[in-house]
Amino acid sequence: MAVQEVADKLAKTLLYKGVVEKDLIVRALKIRNHEDPAKRRSLAQILVKDCEIDHDKIFVEVKNLYGFREITYNGEPLNGNRVQFIKKMFEIIPDALQKQLRENSILPFRYDENRPEKLIIIAADPTDRLGPFLARTLGVKRYEVCYMRKSALDNLFQQIFPQENEFLKELKNDEVEFEVGEIEDEASVDEEAIENEINKSMLTNLVEGMLVEAVRKGASDIHMVPIDSKNTEISMRVDGKLRRWGSQEGIRPEALAAVVKDRSKNVDRFEREMAQDGFIQRKIDGHMIRFRVSVIPIVAKQFQFKMESIVIRILDDRKVITDLDKLGFHGNAKKFFIKSIEKPQGMIIVTGPTGSGKSTTLIAALSYIINPEINVLTVEDPVEYIIKGARQLKISHKMTFELALRAILRHDPDVVMVGEIRDKETAEMGIKLANTGHLTFSTLHTNDAPSAVSRLFKMGVETFLIAYAINIIIAQRLIRRLCENCKEEIKDLDPAIPKALGFTDEEIASTTFYKAVGCNKCHGGYKGRAAIHEALYFTPDIRTLIFKSGSEIDEEKLKVQMEKEGMMTLRGAG
Repeated sequence: MAVQEVADKLAKTLLYKGVVEKDLIVRALKIRNHEDPAKRRSLAQILVKDCEIDHDKIFVEVKNLYGFREITYNGEPLNGNRVQFIKKMFEIIPDALQKQLRENSILPFRYDENRPEKLIIIAADPTDRLGPFLARTLGVKRYEVCYMRKSALDNLFQQIFPQENEFLKELKNDEVEFEVGEIEDEASVDEEAIENEINKSMLTNLVEGMLVEAVRKGASDIHMVPIDSKNTEISMRVDGKLRRWGSQEGIRPEALAAVVKDRSKNVDRFEREMAQDGFIQRKIDGHMIRFRVSVIPIVAKQFQFKMESIVIRILDDRKVITDLDKLGFHGNAKKFFIKSIEKPQGMIIVTGPTGSGKSTTLIAALSYIINPEINVLTVEDPVEYIIKGARQLKISHKMTFELALRAILRHDPDVVMVGEIRDKETAEMGIKLANTGHLTFSTLHTNDAPSAVSRLFKMGVETFLIAYAINIIIAQRLIRRLCENCKEEIKDLDPAIPKALGFTDEEIASTTFYKAVGCNKCHGGYKGRAAIHEALYFTPDIRTLIFKSGSEIDEEKLKVQMEKEGMMTLRGAG
């Protein structure tokens, strides 16, 4: 069939532009010709539904051909008034029509800015007859049906009408039951049985719902731990505490792990004897969320089973703090920190346990100093958050920390961030950068600032390098906040308790103490977390004390000198 023989204008356009192959056009036209004229679908609808062509790929051409106006949506949260307008419109629409509008991706969006009496209706298929029917149902005389890409419109629907995960609802109500056969082969994993289990148990819904729920709860991590051959316990870390979210009983842990691994990039579903790292990316409530996936093999109660523990870290850019004022520095810690990062060279180290907010502090510091006049390079494993204005290098098996650090020296850096000091080599390389005119940022895992000095010394770094290369060491923790809605004042507090925490009699007399209670707006009396910081600023006396250290670093002397010079400690900040 030649192009000129095709009567349909859309078919001619699609063939001419090479959007769709000729045989698919022929197939779609045949289907259309055999349909009941009263219920006949458009060629575009058949190409999408029956020939499985991408929806937006076809309907962009429909929009262009027939001159429909396109309205774009970038995924940002809608204005509250706009959301309320759409919801009120839906309230007066019959339930049956509401269902059709959702299925066909059609939405009453707003009134035209230039002609307030004209309703703008957006549709993924602007030729759909439901558009005009919707206008008549609403009693609107003037309207315009505009095109919006289906992917964008689906995100818009999800933001306005977030759907409850039906499987999770049934799971919560104990309405779902599964039958699982016994595993007979002790030496290998029955892949076919796992696949059947995935298909019949709607584990996909569970995993996707779990990711959405974790983001909405504000969790930082998801833990999936196999308890036995038919039970996996799922927990979420909220405000620093692991809280049990649910238990998936009657399903092989391998099946649940397989679903997570299938959705993760750089993770091999069939590898069960090595640790693996990967990531998942999802758009949730209009925001792109990244999930870092860690899989490790663990010993099972029944040794014949190959079990895996999975931890998923939630990386939500909305939680990233780029304003130093919002980090919660107390006393003179902020003054020392800003003074240190405004220097043209030297090393800034942030130390603390895993999950204490070290990366957040570094991002805020870099955001404070980044400008078009400096070249900022980072070396990270992995890259968790995108830092505007920085060039970020990801570590891999081909690009080690040592290779990356040597490479960036040839990349004309002004500021360098090394994700973590892991050993003597990375420590010395970071200090070398600091001593050669570069401002260098990095992290350590120690309990406080003085012990970070000890850690570097024990790694084999010379005391004179530590003393004169470092500007400041910041130690930090995240502590839970009492819920403002339910906290209660402690009226009969034993003075011995605050005294044991370091309070003086005067401070006890002038301080109001509260206790956690718990309500429906918090997690056991706590809601949110706050950072506390300890600042070890390298003054001349601190440098001299470190330089003159003998066979070990005297941490107590450092603490005494810190307090003598008015530096904030973790205890004081707490």
